[in-house]
This record gives sequence, structure tokens and C-alpha cells, in this order.
Amino acid sequence: MIILFWICLFIIFYTFLGYGILLYIIVRIKRLFSKPFIFTQRTALPSIALIIAAYNEESIIKEKIKDCLALDYPKDKLRIIFITDGSTDKTPKLVAQNKSVELLHENTRNGKMAAIKRAILLIKEDIIIFTDANTFLNHHAIKELVKHYQNPKVGAVAGEKRILVNASADASAAGEGFYWKYESALKKWDYELYSNVGAAGELFSIRTNLYQPVESDTIIDDHMIAMRIAEKGYIIAYEPNAYAMETASENSKEELKRKIRIAAGGIQSILRLKKSANPLYNPILTFQYISHRVLRWAITPWLMLLVFILNLVICYQNPPSNLYQIILLGQILFYIASVLGYILESKKIKIKAFFIPFYFSLMNYAAMAGAIRYFKGKQPAAWEKSKRK
Repeated sequence: MIILFWICLFIIFYTFLGYGILLYIIVRIKRLFSKPFIFTQRTALPSIALIIAAYNEESIIKEKIKDCLALDYPKDKLRIIFITDGSTDKTPKLVAQNKSVELLHENTRNGKMAAIKRAILLIKEDIIIFTDANTFLNHHAIKELVKHYQNPKVGAVAGEKRILVNASADASAAGEGFYWKYESALKKWDYELYSNVGAAGELFSIRTNLYQPVESDTIIDDHMIAMRIAEKGYIIAYEPNAYAMETASENSKEELKRKIRIAAGGIQSILRLKKSANPLYNPILTFQYISHRVLRWAITPWLMLLVFILNLVICYQNPPSNLYQIILLGQILFYIASVLGYILESKKIKIKAFFIPFYFSLMNYAAMAGAIRYFKGKQPAAWEKSKRK
């Protein structure tokens, strides 16, 4: 029991901190022996198809169109396509009013992946860029993304997701903002080592000729599209200077809803991405994929519950040990802080010391709830939009 306790505790530490530390050390060593790929300004720019799936986004769609049209990229090489399938508000009408963008619309809503599959058939451009309707891109985002395609080994490029957090942010906003800052650092080091292991739908791109259709019931399509390209032996690059900005979830309830869906999709992707988890195919990709994704989505959240139970049993059955009592006390205090963070947020009282433990606990609860929902077959592919600030 004690051996199991320490193994579980080590895996928990490795998942959330140890992998980042190890990755940073490996990358620093690698920098001593290899130089990064050198980009040139003389390369002709590729043609781009920018795809935006927009479901009932009438409140923000005009701003999104304006944002897309303001991007710094030659207009003759940039095609902007909005897919509004199933929208029941004015979103399709507002898109149709602007002749500088294209509209694809069907009255039925079959999920984002089905809509993207329909759009792909019409695309002949070199590069496809995906972005969400509720995010805004920096002016040079496209040029920053496409420069990586000068490297023939790169098959996809992920941009950075930035959460807009102000000084008065609540727990869900501050926690999400901190999480994405840490996640961005991991993605940067992942790419320096070899490749990213997925992409966020807020902003990512692929070579059109490498697109491989994924199942229509795919829950997190962006991750699956990118990883199928990685399984072909191509690199998923990461570009922090191409970023998508969006506000945080309106509250912890909305953030939990979003995280549960992502976790359910994570379990689905683990079961389908068999090459990624096979070290005989690509050992470095497998190391990154298991360390960065599989442990977080499928294993470590359950180990946190197991560690707490084992710690209680060890302290009860064995003679008093200061070490195990201290660890148990630390766990209890951490979860008390998480509960206090939840209570304070519900009362709109902002004490930042409780934000991180609350968001961390919410994230791991969502991973367990998402796994249960997926195996019960209760997670649809169609996106249930979360409310944002």
C-alpha cells in the first residue's frame, strides 16, 4: 500500500510539474547541439483558406468579420469562409451581407466536424486555418503561422490561446488565465523538443493536402485533425506570436461544462489515436503525448482520489508518522482552499489565493466527469456553447 501510494504521488507530481521541469531540461540540452530552423522573408506566401464555424453568434459576428478582414495578408491569397449550419438567429444573414467573405449554411445542425467536412471539399488553397467565432486574432497572426511551412517536416501549426483577464477577475477567469500561460510554455518546449501533441480550435492550421477526415462524432475535432497529421510523421509546430484572444468563461459552472466536454473528447481521442500511444511507431511523440495528454485526461485525476484514500488508510493502520500526516494535512488544506474558492466565487468575493486550487480541482473533477460521460455515451459531438464574460 505504501509503495502504491508513492508511485501514485510521483505520477501526479510528474503530470502537473515534473514533465514541465524535465521537458525544460531536455530542451536546454538540445539547444547546445542543434540550431532552430531559419525562416526566410523571400519565400512566396501560400494561399490561405480561413474557416470559421459560427453557431448562433449574432452578438459578435460583425466584429469577427471585421477582425478577419483586418488581418495582415494579401487579399488575393486569403479566402474567408463562415459555416453557420444550424444557426437559428441572424448569424447567416449578417455574414451574407458582407461580400468580402463566403457563407456556407444548412438549416440542420450536425456538429462542427460535419460542417468542416463539407467545407473542405470546396478548398483548393495551400493552407487551411481554423479559428473560432468568439476569438480575435492579432494583426500578423496568419504570417506568423505560415512561416513554419517553410520547413517541409511541418504539417500543422498551432497558435497561442490567450485569456483576457483583468485585475478584478474571479476564480474561473484567473484560474483559466494561469492555466493557459503554463500550457503555452509547455507547448513551446514540446515543439522545441519535437512536436506539439494537439491544437486548440481557437487558432490552428494544416497543410490542405494532409487533411485526413475524422469521424463525424468526434468531440474535439481540432485535436484529432492535428494528431492524425502527427501520426503521419509530420510535426505540429507552435507559434506564440500568432494568438487568439477571448474572454474567460462567464463563471465556474460554464467553465466546468466546457472542461467536461473537452475531457470526454480526450478519452475518445485516446481510444482512437493508437499510433500516437505506440512507442514503436514514434517514441518521442509517444513520450510527449502520454506525458502531456494521456496522463491528464485518463489517469492522474483518478490517482489524486486514490492517493487521498491511501493516505487516510496509511495514517489509520500504521503507527503515527509525521511524513504521512503532513502529506494528508496538505491534501486536506488544499481541498479546503478549493471549496473556499468555490464559495467565495459564488458570493463574488475575490481572494486570489484560492483561485489556483479551486481551478485545479475543478479541472480534475471535470476530467473524471468527462470520462464517465463518454463511457455512458452521453456526450454529443455538437458543441454546447459556453457563456463567456
